[in-house]
Amino acid sequence: MDCCFPLSRGRHAAKGDDGVHRVKVFSCNELRKATQNFSEANKIGEGGFGSVYRGMLKDGTFVAAKVLSATSRQGIGEFLTELTAISDIKHENLVTLIGCCAEGNHRILVYNYLENNSLQQTLLGSRYSSIQFNWEARVKIAIGVARGLAFLHEEIRPHIIHRDIKASNILLDKDLTPKISDFGLARLLPPNATHVSTRVAGTLGYLAPEYAIRGQVTKKSDIYGYGVLLLEIVCGRCNTNTRLPREDQFLLEKVSSLAADNTENL
Repeated sequence: MDCCFPLSRGRHAAKGDDGVHRVKVFSCNELRKATQNFSEANKIGEGGFGSVYRGMLKDGTFVAAKVLSATSRQGIGEFLTELTAISDIKHENLVTLIGCCAEGNHRILVYNYLENNSLQQTLLGSRYSSIQFNWEARVKIAIGVARGLAFLHEEIRPHIIHRDIKASNILLDKDLTPKISDFGLARLLPPNATHVSTRVAGTLGYLAPEYAIRGQVTKKSDIYGYGVLLLEIVCGRCNTNTRLPREDQFLLEKVSSLAADNTENL
């Protein structure tokens, strides 16, 4: 079964005969069975607008079901934004939207399941991870995220500004290929526009200063977030860690301080 969503965008993607984009629609019962009634044992992530569960469809396909809060208007907004942003685009470094459920007050997005979770939980997490993040793997991840951003910013029309590039939104498949996820805050950049004026949203530590001050989001806003992420990948630590001594708690400040010291010693 397919569902039609009237997306007013010029994308190079397959459409239905009526000119609107289509995604597969699941019943809530299908997804309950796939995730064992959204059991805690199958929960693989949690965000501001809902939780993500691992599931297996009837055909044996593993999926990640993102269940958005039924009581949050922001959750409903995220549901529609993600459908609008990525329902018809494919790229090696972006998550793939398989389908959705909009039954009653249920709003669920269904993605391909990625075996190695997020950078936040593996490379930067406090729990043990068996993944060996050698320099080759880190370079592969950094380049992959950059390619995904370049695709969003330059190769599709209209361009997409993600607005929330961070470690928890970079998922890894079995080969450690990174996939940019969570497009709930994304904004489309109109043709010939340099920015979009919007309420400030995102994650502290990754917000570009000019965006935080003026509320004008640009491609550079994503690039700033990517720069912070790149530091985390290189250093293997979160950009903020309040358990460290005060002078080491904020990674960006620490790196800036070291850079300034090195400049003075030249």
